[in-house]
Amino acid sequence: MIETWSTKKLGEVCDFVFGYSFRADDFNESGDGLPVIRIGDIDKGITKKFYYKKYNNKYLVNNGEILIGLSGSIKVNKWKGKRALLNQRIVKVHNFTSGVSENFVFYQLPKVLKRLEIQISQGTVKNVLLPHLFNLQILVPSLSIQQKIIERLNEIRKAQELNEKQISLANELFQSLLHQELKPKKNWQTKKLKEVAAIHYGKGLTRSERKENGKIFAYGSNGPVYKTDKILINSPTIVIGRKGAVGAVHLVETPCWPIDTTFYTEILDSNLIDLKFLYFALRIKKLEKMAIVTAVPGINRDHLYNITLCIPSIIIQHQIVKKLSIIQEYKKKLLKQKELLQELFEKVLHKCFSGENL
Repeated sequence: MIETWSTKKLGEVCDFVFGYSFRADDFNESGDGLPVIRIGDIDKGITKKFYYKKYNNKYLVNNGEILIGLSGSIKVNKWKGKRALLNQRIVKVHNFTSGVSENFVFYQLPKVLKRLEIQISQGTVKNVLLPHLFNLQILVPSLSIQQKIIERLNEIRKAQELNEKQISLANELFQSLLHQELKPKKNWQTKKLKEVAAIHYGKGLTRSERKENGKIFAYGSNGPVYKTDKILINSPTIVIGRKGAVGAVHLVETPCWPIDTTFYTEILDSNLIDLKFLYFALRIKKLEKMAIVTAVPGINRDHLYNITLCIPSIIIQHQIVKKLSIIQEYKKKLLKQKELLQELFEKVLHKCFSGENL
């Protein structure tokens, strides 16, 4: 703790409103009434559920108010959406006392709540109740120091928001160009996937192999699931989720060991189709819709084989791949910038709350 800074209990500087247990049967997705904020909505700022019946005004949440989610891992964020209703397992933090900046407390909360989460994981706290939040210790320097810290952190936040907007625009541009470039045109050939590529089943790994650290990746819907030193494929390939992350499509350009919940492709004639072009073509097919509904949903290889593809000449394919790859490379730079900005934010946050360079 910084000696010249005082500490207070969180409950001494603000009020809490615990969300109401609205009946799920009263929700609708047609937009009738007010949006209902559920745990998964805190970070997104948008909701899919609405409530049209009577409610207590204390459960209203306005844009910019601080919310703490108490389901699973504890999360904190400011509400970015329209006026909405507060659902159960979410707490609104508001009505800050004079001498304490809401933003200053907000920047402290992730670290403070992390300590509470550790207590929960160790079993010393089972359910987060009002006393737990009330008694959380926060640092409270003078208002001038609070404002100075807020200004520094806000500058980085603005850069992060701009970066996020650029990533979003890059995604939109990629999707637009992807559909524009792959829209069938005259003189394009119609082929089934089995005519241009072979599809193989991924192989099973032992439990110990799944825990090994190496250079080789297995893939799920959001990227690498785990690593292993065991190499199956040394050449670039496309990995498709067969079970679990059904329909996820990944272009793997480093050696990989596709696991038993995936397929991997082998180009039959590189003069007919480019691997990256095939990857882009499969991405717009929405393969997850091909899943067979069983106890464990999955994709049948024969169904994949019969996917219809429209293919231009190999020269046109290379040109399309080049255009799309430029946007992908730009996005990679933006994502790297995102990492660097987050590292900078964490570093400045630590320095500020350690009393350095104030």
